[in-house]
Amino acid sequence: MIANYKSKYDWAAYYEKTEGRPPRETTLFALDKFESKSFYGFGDKNPLAVDLGCGAGRDTIECLRRGWGVIAIDSEKKAIDKLTIRKDIPLGAQLTLQVGKIEDSTWPTCDFINSSFALPLIEPKNFDSVWKNISKSLKEGGRIACQLFGERDSWFGKSGMTFHNRHAVDILLEGWVVEMLREEVEQSTTVRGEPKLWHIFHIVAKKVS
Repeated sequence: MIANYKSKYDWAAYYEKTEGRPPRETTLFALDKFESKSFYGFGDKNPLAVDLGCGAGRDTIECLRRGWGVIAIDSEKKAIDKLTIRKDIPLGAQLTLQVGKIEDSTWPTCDFINSSFALPLIEPKNFDSVWKNISKSLKEGGRIACQLFGERDSWFGKSGMTFHNRHAVDILLEGWVVEMLREEVEQSTTVRGEPKLWHIFHIVAKKVS
């Protein structure tokens, strides 16, 4: 059996290398959509985002900067600890921090769920229930921004991770308004400098009912 990827990864080193990086493209795209005049029904004065797998906060900080309240959740206490002491948290920001696995966590009804590169780290047996919980917790007109890993990814088959082909992604997004669905296959490197073939689906989708 392939060793569990999550249990062996040096998350502390990952947070050190990524905390200063800009927000993910999908996060920015979704936030811009909320701010555009074309968004119907977004009138809350205190919009709420949930950042699942927030890491050191590169996306959380951008949401806070734009006036969102954020519930930031990560299974690694080291991530939450680093986010707690970030000096770029806006004054008066409405930030709630929570340590826990995505599949074991609860959060209230919200306008936006962001999960950058975290959903693939959910075990296959738990993925469907997490996706249903995401959909259920979003208000009508709310959005999800996330990445899923494809079957051509060089990590395919690692224990504890979930992978999708294009057909499976299309099924997941049935009933959503898909605003971004970009499939990327690229030979590159990991944060640790290791060569890797990435097969990623970059997704932003709006809940319509």
